[in-house]
Amino acid sequence: MSNICIQKISITKLYTDAIVNAANERLWEGGGVCGAIFREAGSKELTKACEAIGGCKTGSAIITPGFALPAKYIIHAVGPRWSGGERDEPQLLYSAYENSLQLAKEKGCHSIGFPLISAGIFGYPVEQAWRKALQACTDFIEKNPHYEIEIVFAVLDENVLAMGQKILQEI
Repeated sequence: MSNICIQKISITKLYTDAIVNAANERLWEGGGVCGAIFREAGSKELTKACEAIGGCKTGSAIITPGFALPAKYIIHAVGPRWSGGERDEPQLLYSAYENSLQLAKEKGCHSIGFPLISAGIFGYPVEQAWRKALQACTDFIEKNPHYEIEIVFAVLDENVLAMGQKILQEI
């Protein structure tokens, strides 16, 4: 049976089949979650793999090996930068999660770790980011009833964790 949980843990420490990087369109090593994933995976190897791909549009996702991480794969999902919600940000954020889950399914992954995409330096309001993330994940589970997947959200901030758990219980 598929399920969704939220944990206070670094995404780089998850022993899931895949983890998701909150990536930028150029797939460059960034700060925050992205920087941590590059450092832990092996910056040189991951940079080379991302350069070979060349980029990823907002709302889309691509996949690379996990290199030195416990996860077999890194799915690089590009969420939108928040600019008030008038530039299709909710649809693009939903799409980033949906495409990540579809890639995981295509690779035969039965567990995936997500950060809260776009809620860091991209400025997406945390509560709205949680609602869109959890909606995308529950929709994926409902559309794929015969595909078992464990979805883990890895967060480090207590307030973000509490808000996510509250919204998850509401769903």
